[in-house]
Amino acid sequence: MGGLDALGQFTLIKWLREERQSRKLILFIVFVALLLDNMLLTVVVPIIPSYLYNLDESTDVEIRNNSLLQQVPSGSFHAIVSLYDNAVRLSGSNSTISTADLVPPTAGGAQLSQNSTDCPQSASKLLNENVKVGMLFASKATVQLLTNPFIGPLTNRIGYQLPIFVGFCIMFLSTIMFAFSSSYTLLFLARSLQGVGSSCSSVAGMGMLASVYTDDEERGHAIGIALGGLALGVLVGPPFGSVMYDFVGKTAPFLVLAFLAVFDGALQLFVLQPTKVEPESQKGTPLLTLMKDPYILLAAGAICFGNMAIAMMEPTLPIWMMETMCARKWQLGIAFLPASISYLIGTNIFGSLAHKMGRWLCALIGMVVVGFSVICVPFARDIYGLILPNFGVGFAIGMVDSSMMPIMGYLVDLRHISVYGSVYAIADVAFCMGFALGPSIGGSLAESIGFPWLMTIIGVVDILFAPLCLFLRNPPGQEEKIAILMDTNCSMKTRSYSTQGTYYQGDDMDPDNEDYD
Repeated sequence: MGGLDALGQFTLIKWLREERQSRKLILFIVFVALLLDNMLLTVVVPIIPSYLYNLDESTDVEIRNNSLLQQVPSGSFHAIVSLYDNAVRLSGSNSTISTADLVPPTAGGAQLSQNSTDCPQSASKLLNENVKVGMLFASKATVQLLTNPFIGPLTNRIGYQLPIFVGFCIMFLSTIMFAFSSSYTLLFLARSLQGVGSSCSSVAGMGMLASVYTDDEERGHAIGIALGGLALGVLVGPPFGSVMYDFVGKTAPFLVLAFLAVFDGALQLFVLQPTKVEPESQKGTPLLTLMKDPYILLAAGAICFGNMAIAMMEPTLPIWMMETMCARKWQLGIAFLPASISYLIGTNIFGSLAHKMGRWLCALIGMVVVGFSVICVPFARDIYGLILPNFGVGFAIGMVDSSMMPIMGYLVDLRHISVYGSVYAIADVAFCMGFALGPSIGGSLAESIGFPWLMTIIGVVDILFAPLCLFLRNPPGQEEKIAILMDTNCSMKTRSYSTQGTYYQGDDMDPDNEDYD
């Protein structure tokens, strides 16, 4: 049996090495990397608000017990416990403190004794948690936002393999820190460290896909599948985290993620060979030049504002549910399940469909649906009332992401040099801005104006942004590329990226029947 196992392992390693250049295997690696990144991103959503609230309650209990003991007159005395009347008598004084006044603190923020209704004991303290939770959630996206401008150009110089593997190593370290951290400071540090790893994984992963899938339609389909990994992570994260936290403990979900991360790292090590440095064959367009392109900025804006809606809900919805619905721990994560399922459906459907119906139109409809859906969220009176609006939010964001991510690579092909690290760094910056500004601003606004008004504001912003997607219907190409395509003496058959139709220049000038719109 040992020989058969060794033969099987050898055959698997040999197959991985032979299939190293397979586009499907590279797509699978990026899929798993995005899955783990977003599982870690969302698994904390139901855990952190409840955990920090219990941690603060535990601290307050210790302070109250200490203050009760300090009320006793100073002097030499000895404590005598009376089993008859449950009191602590202090010799040397006439003071007696009932043990009913002393509340046993919970270690490490463990669950305190709750009322039978599962309602939190302090509503004002719960509202104050909005800011702390929002800042902690936003720290990952903020760090990722600052890291992306360096990762994009770096991939142009050293290739995509090494950055995506470094991203795995940092993500593994962040996951272990989450598992064993028991203070707000350490949790904040773990969340910030995740931002660096996420930047490496997402920028290098998307750039790698764009470089191996050169056909616009194939690229859209591949990126749609990769975003399915992102969607699956968002889908599994909150319910997985809430159920494991409620029934097993805080450490358990992060240890499971750490095990999955080791599997992904081993796969990358065999297939991508991250020790090799493989720079791009041509120098890409500078990052600042891409950032000045209004069409790239417009696509980035759609990604940012679309995802900002769900980013604002992540820290504020669980707290609002605890306040208004007296929701249990497992319900805080399950509430996001409809949005996660619909996002997975949306990215898989519109990864290919957006190419046929027009990616600009897909994004426009998605932004409008996001806006109206988030406005409807505060009208829910129980967890079942959240199903339909959350489903609409997730499905619409799937429409926006699956159309705008491929169009970033398309705009680079059309208007710049076809090197994709920097443009997907911009796309990731846009994504991170939504998840940095969303929780930080959302937490503060929810505390000051309330959760319903917060949802109304972001919904109106998304609806007002939607018409701007019309400008992406037919973006002009770069003059140099147009001159090459219009050169009738050129014998090369060159693919033209036109939003009105895909056609070839050179020997055959007849347009194809498949339209981009």
